[in-house]
Amino acid sequence: MQRILETNMEVLPGKILIVDDEPDIVEFITYSLKGKGYLTATAKDGFEAIRKAKDFRPDLILLDIMMPNKDGLQTIKELRQMPEFEDTAIIFLTALSDEKSEIEGLKVGADDYISKPIKPELLATRIRTALRRSRKDDEHENKLVFGDLEINKTKFTVTYQGKEILLAKKEFELLSLLASKPGRVFLRNEILQRVWGTDVIVGDRTIDVHIRKIRQKVGIDLITTVKGVGYKFEMA
Repeated sequence: MQRILETNMEVLPGKILIVDDEPDIVEFITYSLKGKGYLTATAKDGFEAIRKAKDFRPDLILLDIMMPNKDGLQTIKELRQMPEFEDTAIIFLTALSDEKSEIEGLKVGADDYISKPIKPELLATRIRTALRRSRKDDEHENKLVFGDLEINKTKFTVTYQGKEILLAKKEFELLSLLASKPGRVFLRNEILQRVWGTDVIVGDRTIDVHIRKIRQKVGIDLITTVKGVGYKFEMA
């Protein structure tokens, strides 16, 4: 599988799957991305997108929301349930620009959101950002560093400004999960499943309590609550 390489802050091309039922848009995006050196594949609906993704193994997927047969929301839900696409960068493309649609996209696992009409340079910038973040996650899978904060997933330790912060096991797992994708919104149900599992029954306020304890112990507000959606890691 072709991976993303980075040299002197420049991201070299990766593999991008373009999913849209409008041929003109697909042709436009394909031409633009090929001009920048990306390898591309295309699909016209969700069924074809999933089939192509399994064969092409893209580094990033551009996914239209409104499509026939299987729309973007249904498609991303299925992709996120497959281990091989759990962390694949996915950017939604849509003609919708209202806040409700954006929140719905984040709820089902999108990493970013771009409204049509698509501006080539904006799209290219968003793609570079998503791919850099993806590569950084791959390289630093066992150690996450954000300025003075370091999360070592091998030693199960957290240090801030050189001082070790003692976190309970679930607090550490929760912080590690959120910090693994800075800026991405994790849904409450997703957090419960990935941190506590499906075999354990916990109360609705469990996540809130653990986040409050993390904030208190670390001494900085590094987790943002997205009302009605979930939580994301953000550190200035």
